[in-house]
Amino acid sequence: MSPRISIVVPSYNDAPMLERCLSALDAQTRRPDEVVVVDNGSSDSTVDVAIAHGARVVTELRRGIPQATAAGLDAARGEIVARLDADSRPPRGWVAQVVRAFDADPELDVLSGPGEYYDGTPLQRWYAEHMQMAMYYGPVAWFLGHDVVFGSNFAIRQPAWRQLRERVHRNDREVHDDLDITLNLVPGMRVRFDASIRVGVSARPFTSWARMTNGWRMAFYTFGVNHDEESIFARRRAWLAMNAQGEETEGVAWR
Repeated sequence: MSPRISIVVPSYNDAPMLERCLSALDAQTRRPDEVVVVDNGSSDSTVDVAIAHGARVVTELRRGIPQATAAGLDAARGEIVARLDADSRPPRGWVAQVVRAFDADPELDVLSGPGEYYDGTPLQRWYAEHMQMAMYYGPVAWFLGHDVVFGSNFAIRQPAWRQLRERVHRNDREVHDDLDITLNLVPGMRVRFDASIRVGVSARPFTSWARMTNGWRMAFYTFGVNHDEESIFARRRAWLAMNAQGEETEGVAWR
C-alpha cells in the first residue's frame, strides 16, 4: 500500500497564487491525501481560498517562512509530507512521481527537485534556473557532501522531520528555511535531488536587485548561524565519512 502523502503550502497574502496552486493539486493524477495551508497571518482571502479547495487550515501568527513551514510539517498527518509554496504550480503527475520515488526506495528520507520559472523576464528566468538554482544543486551540494533541499519542491518522511524539527532554526525569520533544513540534515540520511521532479515557481525573487540581494543576504546569514553552532567544514567531513561508510557497506553486500 502506498504511503499517505500530505502537501503543506505556507501562504501570506498570496490568495491569487494560492488559488492556482491548489487548483493544480486538485488536478493531480494521484490526489494528495491531505492538503495543509498554513495561514501566516494573512489579511486577504487566503483562508477562504484554502477552505474552498478542501484544505485544512493551520494558523501560524509568528510571521516568517521558517515558522510557517515548521508549523505545517508538524501538523501534517501523512507518512510523507511534501512542501510547496503558494506560487508553486505542480504538473499533473507531480504527486504520483513523488510517491513512486518513496515507494521505490524505502530508505529514502528526503526528496527534492528544481523549479521551472514561469514569470519575470527571459533574463530573470535564465538567471534563476541556470545560475542560482544550478549553483545550489551543483557546487553547493558538492561542498556540503550531500544533495540539497529546494523549499518550493520537496518531500520528507515523517520520522526524518521529527529528527530535524528541533535542529532547524524554526523561529528565526531571517533564515532561508530550505537551506537551513539542508544544513541540518543528519549525516547518513538518504537525501536525493532529482532533476526530473520539477514544479513551476514564480521568478518574483529575481525581479529586482533589492529582492535578489536580500535573498543572498539571507543565504549568507543562514550559513553563518549554522556555522556558529557547528563548523560547516565539520558537517561536510561527517557527511563524507558517512558516504564512504555507506559505499563500503554496499561493496561488502555486493561481494
